[in-house]
This record gives sequence, structure tokens and C-alpha cells, in this order.
Amino acid sequence: MATTPTPTPPLASATDGNLGRRATGRARSPRGTRTSTGGIPGRPLRSRAGAVWVGICIAAIVLVALTVFMLQNTQLVLVSFLGMQGTVPLAVALVVAGVGVGIIALVVGTIRIAQLRRRVQRGG
Repeated sequence: MATTPTPTPPLASATDGNLGRRATGRARSPRGTRTSTGGIPGRPLRSRAGAVWVGICIAAIVLVALTVFMLQNTQLVLVSFLGMQGTVPLAVALVVAGVGVGIIALVVGTIRIAQLRRRVQRGG
């Protein structure tokens, strides 16, 4: 004879979004609510142009830091790879290694995203 399990009551955090507090049924203060347009009252909405501007600023800072790094690390080092060897500036060797790792991560990530998209399209 099979018995049906009794449903468990929902967690307090699942009903009102606050951890460790039970829902009281009262309205929340308007200070933390969002408007119907998606923004917080009194704060300008975010835009794509703003996000692009932030991205450009971060890229410029990284470019300046990379330039300073390359100018400070000009001593020659011996690099050996697959039986080949030569001398290059330290900064160039490190940047080439970093770009190589980035390309490998990009390829692996692209393959994984393609796998997940196929799985979602198949429904399984």
C-alpha cells in the first residue's frame, strides 16, 4: 500500500525574498522597489551606449597597463618550444603566451556553448 507524501510548506525566503525572515503579509517599503520601467526610482536607466562606454574605458585602462608592462620588461629571454628556440623580449613572450591561452579558452568555450545550444534545441 503506497502512501502519498505530504507537501512541505514553502520556505519563508521563497515567499518574500528575505533570508531568515518570515513573510508577514505587509507591503514592503518603496525604497527598495523597482519602477515599471525596470529602474530604481531616482536613478537613471542603464543603456547599451552606457555599457559600451564603460567597456571602452576598461579596455583603454587595460591597454595602458599592457603598454607600461611591455615597456618595463624589455630584457631578452631564451624561449624554447617544440625544438625551436630563440630570444625575444620578456613582455612579448608573456603576451604571446597569454593570447594563446585566451584563444584556447575561447575555442573550448565556443564548443561547450554549441553543445548546450544543441541540447536545448533537441529538448533534452
